[in-house]
Amino acid sequence: MKSDLDQIMQDRNLDALLVLGDAEHNAPMYYMTGGGHVNAATLIKPRGKDATLFHNDMEREEAAKTGLKTISYSTYSAKALTKEAKETGISLAALRLQKMLSDTNVTSGRVGVYGHTDLSSSFSMLIATQNLMPEIEFIGESGMDSVFLAAMETKTEAEIARIRKMGQITTEVVGKVQDFLTSHPVDENEVLIKEDGNPLTVSDVKGKINLWLAERGAENPEATIFAIGRDAGIPHSAGTPNDPIRLGKTIIFDIFPCEAGGGYFYDFTRTWCLGYAPKAEQKLHDEVREVYETVIDKMEIGMPFGELQKLTCELFEAQGHPSPLNTEAPLEGYVHSIGHGLGINVHERPWARIGQKDGLLVPGVVFTIEPGLYYPERGMGVRIENTYYARKDGKFERLAEYPFDLVVPMKG
Repeated sequence: MKSDLDQIMQDRNLDALLVLGDAEHNAPMYYMTGGGHVNAATLIKPRGKDATLFHNDMEREEAAKTGLKTISYSTYSAKALTKEAKETGISLAALRLQKMLSDTNVTSGRVGVYGHTDLSSSFSMLIATQNLMPEIEFIGESGMDSVFLAAMETKTEAEIARIRKMGQITTEVVGKVQDFLTSHPVDENEVLIKEDGNPLTVSDVKGKINLWLAERGAENPEATIFAIGRDAGIPHSAGTPNDPIRLGKTIIFDIFPCEAGGGYFYDFTRTWCLGYAPKAEQKLHDEVREVYETVIDKMEIGMPFGELQKLTCELFEAQGHPSPLNTEAPLEGYVHSIGHGLGINVHERPWARIGQKDGLLVPGVVFTIEPGLYYPERGMGVRIENTYYARKDGKFERLAEYPFDLVVPMKG
């Protein structure tokens, strides 16, 4: 939680945090500010002290909405900075950052650097600033386990409420997609047909998804997986835009939208066969569903997430499918992780790593469970995914509900 940030900084020997970039679609900055229309901002948080947000004049009122202490970039005279830059050969950005760090009493120590910006310009600025402030050491952390991801790993009740609401929006849109698909007529080749007589395509479906999300105050910054047939057998194939939608083929529908502006995500997957399911597709779905139910039954508060990954591999291998447990980088069968943490990032801690003792399913954690089987050369794939919350009362809550059925009957 954000209240843990200072302790995590101390544990990692960080004296301050420097976050760069926009407040939207920039997880570290969003986490500290709550989002909003604040572009190209700079946030400095010394350990044990409140953060300060530096911003452009035009966005002063948006910056003020964050509730943080704010300072306008214009406080640092461009004229004076330009004169000093010419004399020292140092960039304006570095000189300004030097003064911002000094004004927040960060003049030495280890400063972690985060945010989404142009890498080249930020790298140049940091090198120049370090030359100006030799007692400061800028630190880059692993993106998989940064101080921010450590803090984000457990959520407050307010954060859970926002994720739960996104779950409601997500499943509502999934329901509209199901109604949309099943309302179309079908031609002699089992292809769904639009009013103009042309085949309904993956692109047509995705257009509706984006529209229905936007109407509900959500967006789709990392797109949607809507993959049919062979594409369903490749886990992260987003789907071929001009592929026609037809009966009897597995469709993996993996939707992971977030609040507008880059806020909290939800993650959800169902696999459908429209009209009917051939025996092979039904068998594959039954096997995935069996593993899913077993994994859910074995979940315990406080257990390492990696134990569920190992269990999933063992269960699928017992069914005769390859898995990462005994096959290096498999391309068919079970090929990925059982799940991941979820929050302001669609993928965050805890990670389901076999053999690691961290990544515990402790109260406050939000995570996905998503077993799947993939056989592209057989033209099929199946994945089932739901998002869970480890509650303080020791129970796991599925944050949104939707039927698991593989076969989706056509209305006609």
